[in-house]
Amino acid sequence: MRSRAVVVAGILSAALVCGGWFLELGYRGRAAAGVIGVLPFASGGDGGRVFAEVVEHVTHDYVDSVGLDQIYQKAIDGMLQQLRDPHSAFLPPDRLRRLTESTTGSYVGLGVQIDIRDGWITVIAAVPGSPAERAGIQTGDRVIEIDGRATHGWTQDEASAALRGVPGTTVRIAVQRPGVDTPIRFEATRREIHMRAVRHAELVRPSIGYVDAVIFSDSTARELRASVDSLRARGARTLILDLRNDPGGLLAQGVAVADLFLDSGQTVASMRGRSPGTTRDFANDSRQPWPGMGVILLVNRGTASASEIVAGALQDHDRALIVGSTTYGKGSAQTLFHVDDAALKLTTALWYTPSGRSINRRGQGPGGNDAADDDGGDDSDGAARTDTTGPRRTYHTDAGRVVYDGGGITPDLVAGDSATPAADAALQRALGTQWPLFRDALTGYALSLRASHSTTPSGSPTPAMREALWQQMRQRGIRVDRATFDRLSPAVDRWLTHEIERYVVGPEAAFRTTLDADPVMRAALDAAAHATSAHDLVLHSGAPAPASHSGTPAR
Repeated sequence: MRSRAVVVAGILSAALVCGGWFLELGYRGRAAAGVIGVLPFASGGDGGRVFAEVVEHVTHDYVDSVGLDQIYQKAIDGMLQQLRDPHSAFLPPDRLRRLTESTTGSYVGLGVQIDIRDGWITVIAAVPGSPAERAGIQTGDRVIEIDGRATHGWTQDEASAALRGVPGTTVRIAVQRPGVDTPIRFEATRREIHMRAVRHAELVRPSIGYVDAVIFSDSTARELRASVDSLRARGARTLILDLRNDPGGLLAQGVAVADLFLDSGQTVASMRGRSPGTTRDFANDSRQPWPGMGVILLVNRGTASASEIVAGALQDHDRALIVGSTTYGKGSAQTLFHVDDAALKLTTALWYTPSGRSINRRGQGPGGNDAADDDGGDDSDGAARTDTTGPRRTYHTDAGRVVYDGGGITPDLVAGDSATPAADAALQRALGTQWPLFRDALTGYALSLRASHSTTPSGSPTPAMREALWQQMRQRGIRVDRATFDRLSPAVDRWLTHEIERYVVGPEAAFRTTLDADPVMRAALDAAAHATSAHDLVLHSGAPAPASHSGTPAR
């Protein structure tokens, strides 16, 4: 059998991306006779000879015909699976495209946020300034046709694929709008859409600003700096930076965000690996723009990688109070090797916080975590798994506060969004598999209010509104007894209020209401209210007390 091998063409770049610390090295593969993804086993060594003989037998003697391309792909998948590292994977073109979109924050399309309700594509919001907004598409519109094809029953992926395409091409859309009897037709031109990494920036109290970062894409540090400057001009002296459910992104952006809050010369993180370029230290090289500003970071189990880099650096240097629940625990770095139009994403290093701790969750493989992959190709919720391998070692911040390695970053002030509120959990248990139908009923009622141009009362939903929702549920065949529905009315009211504000008042109103009811935000605001300075905020707001440095492991 003739040898087939991938030829490595060389290193093209060095940017850490995807989930926070992902070193992209150009890897251009060529495969003999059109076969892709073949490892260089064919020459020398018993392992290569055995592999070649197995391939030969499978190709010629297996009961079913298996092509060489399939054999090599299965071999790659099996090899990576045996590494037991969820962050190492072979990315076919579609997954590589999603990775590129998430790290650049850009895609070509119309700029519309959608969800599926009652089997229809439903518009949540159009991106400001996007082709969708300029065309006149509105929140609550139900997309019933795309380029002449009926869309009922489509998935979000199918809808996104139809709306995206080549810049300058047009897409024809028909929508059913609440309160309008006949479909409304639009034609819009696709263009590059850049999704903002910072979605919200506002004063939540006269001297307290709030910003969130949903990803570390190529503009995160720039957007964050502009947003904080704006809040400072409006009187903010304390900043709440929300990194909850931020999966990470580009290394340069993670370092740049940490740099905004650290002094020149302070270490951000260190990385250690075997390959050239994977062992280095990252330190701030400029003065921070807001040295006297108090900083509170909100984190949860969805805070991962680059987000954990920022949280770990600011915690170790006593620059921010960390509030929320323990983070994901992804302390590994991946290198991206391009192979034709696909790519191999391989763990090549571990990273450490300034105090020398690895926050990598102990588990299988160097990735240290058996949860979801970090390129968007897995449907799991990415929840951090419980670390049961033993006690975590202690380290110390610059001021001597105790911090821990392994299993993510433990907040200085634990506050609870780590579990579903009891009433909501009870409602979900009562509905069981009917939960999606309940969400459809909520949206259906909210859209009926929008169609009738009804004004919604402030505060909690009225009994009449709750009764109207009950009728929506009955129309959809939801089976739950009325006594249970009435008993769980506080949870029902919360969901109903959110959905009405989302579709009738607008997504921003829904966000503000959610923020007002957020227990983690309340804990952060309370800490800010009782702090007399940025230093006092970190050291006297429930953070672990300083401890002796004896027994601190060296790194």
